[in-house]
Amino acid sequence: MKFFIISKKTLYIIFTIILVVIILFGTIWNYSRTIDVFNSDIYYQGTKEEKIVALACNIDWGNEYIDEMLNIFKDNEIKITFFPTGRWAENNSDILLKIYNAGHEIGNHGYRHLDYDKLDYNTNYSEIDTAHKIIEDIINESPKYFSPPSGAFNESTIKAADDLGYKTILWSVDTIDWRKDSYKDIIVNRVVEKIHDSAIVLMHPTGETNKALPEIINNLFQKGYRIGTISDVM
Repeated sequence: MKFFIISKKTLYIIFTIILVVIILFGTIWNYSRTIDVFNSDIYYQGTKEEKIVALACNIDWGNEYIDEMLNIFKDNEIKITFFPTGRWAENNSDILLKIYNAGHEIGNHGYRHLDYDKLDYNTNYSEIDTAHKIIEDIINESPKYFSPPSGAFNESTIKAADDLGYKTILWSVDTIDWRKDSYKDIIVNRVVEKIHDSAIVLMHPTGETNKALPEIINNLFQKGYRIGTISDVM
């Protein structure tokens, strides 16, 4: 029986080749996963190259400010997109119907206001799907846009939204109106200073937002912008 003796140099070469193959495989796999995410339907702004912006209002609280907000939009003949959470929708179906019957677009904000970037695929899927069924049952229409709470998402979030037929919507202009130090003038400035064609402007139902909205709307109109829904900028 013959024994093959492998030199240290040969062992080093073999080990190096194996290590390179492992690193290369890992890089290709990670790259393909990244491509999968970035090829998914994720939008920070619209796709139309024209003077139009979308207003997106996330709802998980703030019921007391919604009527006034709706009146402001009605007075200015504006329709926007509201993103309610499923838990809010099931407890406030009458308000959701009022928003929908006023002609506004309804999206999906997940069932609970969680950090979706910390959830696995199954939990992400369940949260989005549960909200979908609740909202669809109330307005008799299927939402097609999903806005993750706090803008937090991971690959599983995007994959789950994709599998449920959703485009994932984020924003390019943030009012940050939920903060206690966000007063009317600050909110106005945050919008008018950063506005651009096909922008998606994020807001929430708050008292200061309602104070800021007439000035924001007037400023955008003066600049020649049309204000609409997420669908309008896509």
